[in-house]
Amino acid sequence: MSTTHAEQTEAAQESAVEKAKLRLPSPAERPDADVVIFDGQCRFCRANVAIFNRLDFAGRLAFISLHDQEVYRRWPDLQHEQLMQAMVIVDRHGQRHVGAASIRYLSRRIPLMWPLAPLLHIPYSMPLWKSLYRLVARNRYLIGGRRIECDDDACKVHFD
Repeated sequence: MSTTHAEQTEAAQESAVEKAKLRLPSPAERPDADVVIFDGQCRFCRANVAIFNRLDFAGRLAFISLHDQEVYRRWPDLQHEQLMQAMVIVDRHGQRHVGAASIRYLSRRIPLMWPLAPLLHIPYSMPLWKSLYRLVARNRYLIGGRRIECDDDACKVHFD
């Protein structure tokens, strides 16, 4: 099934609106905030951090794409491959929260996510959350169909 020119134009306009909406505070703007390092080339990832940003009415989070060289300057121990596999939060004390642990951390840090905290903190449940996180992260470019795809076909390899 091919798309019409009108559908392509509409999709391009939606993409422009999405980029305009995704104005996230940077670590430079919020130097005392926890820093969320995410895949800024992935629409699924950008949509999720935009949700975290909207829920963070207290301004406790700053965001940076793993593709920004500032990440490797500030945290030279973080590897690109590691960051491509999971979101990382570097908290204001320098501690790292990776993958499912980052979601668990946010459930304690962002008041509007507190209702999730009891579920995410069930004793001995972390292996389950890690497995679910890895499943979603591994398939993040496919979730929602081909429409959720990285800019400039950067993630085409994940569809092969």
